[in-house]
Amino acid sequence: MDTNEILQKVRKIEIKARGLSQNIFAGQYHSAFKGKGMAFSEVREYQFGDDVRDIDWNVTARFHHPYVKVFEEERELTVMLLIDVSGSLDFGTTQQMKRQLATEIAATIAFSAIENNDKIGVIFFSDRIEKYIPPKNGRKHILYIIREMLDFHPQSTRTDIGMATAYLTRVMKRHCTSFIISDFYDRKDFTKEMEIANRKHDVVAIQVYDPRAKQLPDVGLLKVMDAETGHEMYIDTSSRKLRQAHTRYWIEREDKLNTVFAKSRIDWTAIATNEDFTKALMLLFKRRA
Repeated sequence: MDTNEILQKVRKIEIKARGLSQNIFAGQYHSAFKGKGMAFSEVREYQFGDDVRDIDWNVTARFHHPYVKVFEEERELTVMLLIDVSGSLDFGTTQQMKRQLATEIAATIAFSAIENNDKIGVIFFSDRIEKYIPPKNGRKHILYIIREMLDFHPQSTRTDIGMATAYLTRVMKRHCTSFIISDFYDRKDFTKEMEIANRKHDVVAIQVYDPRAKQLPDVGLLKVMDAETGHEMYIDTSSRKLRQAHTRYWIEREDKLNTVFAKSRIDWTAIATNEDFTKALMLLFKRRA
C-alpha cells in the first residue's frame, strides 16, 4: 500500500469511527467503562451516616466541628488495545477481511476513548509482541495507531494469546481497560493468563470471525490453506459429513472459548465480517453499564 492509499483509508476509517463514537457510543462507553480510582474532591460538614474514616482531622481541628473528605470517581481511564496481527486475520469470504473488521472496531473504541478524555495504547501481537505503542491521548495519536493497523507487517504468522495477555499484565503497572481483538485461533490454553490479567485490569474480549468458519458452502472441491502454518490441502465441500463436522468443530471451539472467558470473568462478544459491528458493541456496552 502506498502512502496516499494509506492516508485515504485512514481518513475513511476516521470519519466512520468518529461518527460512531460521537453519535452512538458517547453515553454507552462512558457508563460501561468507569474509572476505578477515587480522587479527592472537597470537604464538607459531617452529616449523620457519613463514614467516620472519611473525617478530615486537620479541617475538623481548625473549625472545631467535624468535616469529611468527599471523593469522586476518577473518570480518566487508560485503554489498551491488544490487536492480533497473525496470519489467520488475513481471511474473508464476504464483505471484508477479519483484519479490516478488527481495524474498524479498534478505531471506533479508540475514538470513543478520546471523546471521554481517556488515554489509548496498543499492543500488536502474533506469537510474539510485534509492537507496543504506549498510551497517550489526542487525535494525532489515534491516527498514528490507525496507520499502523492498516500497514503493519508482522514478523510471525502464528498466535499466542497467553503470551500477549501476560505481557499486558507486566507492562501496565496501573489499572487499565483492555480490549483483546482477535479471532482467538490459538491451540494453547490461555485461561490462566486471562484470569491473572483480569484480576489486575478490566479485560474485554472481541472475537472477529468469518461466517464460513461456522458453515461451509457446498461448492465442490476447494483448496484451503492454514494462514498461520502455510499448510495447503483440498477438501470436498459437497460431502455433507464434512460440512457437518466443520460446523461441530465451530460449536465445540466456541464452547471452549465461552468456558475460558467465564472462568476468567471476562465480558466478550463475537462479530462476523458480514455483520454490523455497532450493534454487537452496543449490546456489549449495555451489558456492562
